[in-house]
Amino acid sequence: MLRIREAIVVEGRYDKNTLSQLVDTLILETAGFGIFKNDEQMALLRRVAQQRGLIVFTDPDGAGFVIRNRLKSAMPADCLKHAYVPDIMGKERRKAAPGKEGKLGVEGMSPDILLAALRRAGATVLEEGEVAVQTLRLTKADLMAMGLSGGADSALRRSKLLRAMSLPEHMSANALLQVLNTCCTQEELERAFCSIS
Repeated sequence: MLRIREAIVVEGRYDKNTLSQLVDTLILETAGFGIFKNDEQMALLRRVAQQRGLIVFTDPDGAGFVIRNRLKSAMPADCLKHAYVPDIMGKERRKAAPGKEGKLGVEGMSPDILLAALRRAGATVLEEGEVAVQTLRLTKADLMAMGLSGGADSALRRSKLLRAMSLPEHMSANALLQVLNTCCTQEELERAFCSIS
């Protein structure tokens, strides 16, 4: 598994699932064109890009380039890297028919192609023991102890915390844990947690 410093942004969950089998890093989704309407998700992407860098990895079709260009226009260029996959005609296994342009997306590419695209984009490969960013090391048990997961009012508390930290309101406990552990300091968490208590 390739460990990289930068986070990766993809269009959807199938792209995320495919890449998560190959790389160890934070992988975020745009929900396709949902990124055009979700200011909180865009704010999270900006925050991650500034803290550790962001690799934009969208499909090679027209929709992928529209999403890529939206991200390019919303963030500083020095925080972004771009990974591109080649135009390969076909359809993903889970689909009954090919997409509109007939090209494979990120989820349909072979692992070799995906890893080569990340390397060409300039992904920073981490050595054994090297940490991408000094952040928290929380577990699900920590979220439960803070009342953010597994309790009667944990969804409400989590919602308040997400708002206080300017994170997307529909983030699950697992997604929150991943974001806290990859782009949040102890001080930021304590400050946000105090504001909701």
